Amino acid sequence: MKVSAVIPAYNEEKTIGNVLSVVIDCPEIEEVIVVNDGSTDKTSDVVRQFPVQLIELEENRGKGAAMKVGVDRATGDVIIFLDADLIGLTVKHLQKMLAPVLNGETDMVIGIFEHGRFATDLAQKVSPFLSGQRVVKRSVIDGLGNMEMTRFGVEIALTRYALAHNIPCKEVYLENMSHLMKEEKLGLVRGFLHRLKMYWEIIKMLPRRKSSIR
Repeated sequence: MKVSAVIPAYNEEKTIGNVLSVVIDCPEIEEVIVVNDGSTDKTSDVVRQFPVQLIELEENRGKGAAMKVGVDRATGDVIIFLDADLIGLTVKHLQKMLAPVLNGETDMVIGIFEHGRFATDLAQKVSPFLSGQRVVKRSVIDGLGNMEMTRFGVEIALTRYALAHNIPCKEVYLENMSHLMKEEKLGLVRGFLHRLKMYWEIIKMLPRRKSSIR
């Protein structure tokens, strides 16, 4: 099965280069697509230094919309979604996530941080369904309607869709991996406000009934 990597990015000039340098070295990944979701920094300039596809969105449309744009461009049978602000990512992490799907063990993998940093480890152990590190068969994604409308709630939408349709899902632990927190990227006040906005988008996904998931 062909594997495509889809990486949504919003103002990630400090970290996306390190992420891409690892992703392009993973032999299982044949296609890498970065969707610049209306960044105002030099994210695109960094991305252009790598042999990957870059899609530019003129304005910030949210994570779900950026992921949908990337999926529409991707040609792979399997999609690996990665955040652009990862710290400590290695090829072994990618292969650990991909193996269960490529080997036919499951249809979706969720990557959970472990032994990275206390704050991010704790957040993912409490709510693993929020992890942005995923490997998903295209057939699963095609069944999920309105991905572009979920913004930050896209991970919940994928998890709930899998549960509602009895789609096999597996969690794998990604040791010594973490990501930058909003407050580190944007400053204490802006980061906190951005986090509140993110949580609101996630909360809006929680009360949805199964009938709204196709």
